[in-house]
Formats: sequence, structure tokens, C-alpha cells
Amino acid sequence: MAGKRGKDVDLGVGGLFKGLADLVKRLGELAETGEELKRTGEIRGGGKEVKGVYGFSVKVGLGDEGVKVEPFGNIARDEQTDEAVVRETREPIIDVFEESDHILVVAEMPGIGPDDLRIEVKDDILTLSAEKGTTRYRKEILLPRAVQLDKTTISCNNGIVEVKCLK
Repeated sequence: MAGKRGKDVDLGVGGLFKGLADLVKRLGELAETGEELKRTGEIRGGGKEVKGVYGFSVKVGLGDEGVKVEPFGNIARDEQTDEAVVRETREPIIDVFEESDHILVVAEMPGIGPDDLRIEVKDDILTLSAEKGTTRYRKEILLPRAVQLDKTTISCNNGIVEVKCLK
């Protein structure tokens, strides 16, 4: 896992082009190694109490797996106005691993403890949500197969949530 975390964003054109150039360079490196790239940042409003968190994870698989880009955070595009909006709920970054006897979902949810978590399962969709103070997370995760809630265990340590779904 590579990447810088929690960097403030240069909203100028120069910062945008530098960021894109760095991304293109890293994608080339990832294509050769089959690794993962993560970037996060915060946007603070000028004079307003606006705080946005954004990020993406680019996974480049070896062979036929291809490139997978997963955004996360609380900044999204408004479908009607086509402008960026800050939502109250963040989408955590997640990874899903299919093991021989279980499916493991790992989510990064800083500031969240075991008592703050809620999960719902319906067929092959796992909904992971948490709330603590003003921090809220929610993510619907498509699993490789249907699972049952009563065969699911959750652990949380330092904001890393692991959901283990037995097959």
C-alpha cells in the first residue's frame, strides 16, 4: 500500500496538473507490479465550516484483472447541478478478500470503535455504517456471494474494521 495521507489540497491549476502527472507516473508503475495506490486529502472552505474528505484507491491486478478505481470520502458530484457537494456521511475505503471458508471485508474508519458500528446483510450486499460524534460512515458493499448475518463476526481496532462472513 502506497500513498500520502491527510494532505491539504492545492486547489490551483498547478496543484491539479502536478497531481495528475504524479498519478499517471504511479499508474505506470502499478501496471508493472500489480499493486495498489491510495490518495486522500481534505478540502476546507474559505471562511466557512466546510470540511470535505476525498480519496480514491486504484488497484491494478495482474493478468486479466485490470484496473479498478474506488472512490471514498464525503465529496460527490450533484447529479442535478454537476457541482461538487460535501455530504455529511463519508464512504470508507474497503477491501474485500474471498478466502476458502469466509469472505473478509476490511474498512478504514478512523475514530470509530466497536460500539459505533452497525452492519446489515441482504443476500450478497453488506451495508456497513458507523457514527461517532459528527463523524458518519456508510458503505454498501457487493460481496462475491450471498452471506448470512448470523454467520458474521466484526472486530475493530484503531479504526480498522474487519467483517468476517463465513460461507
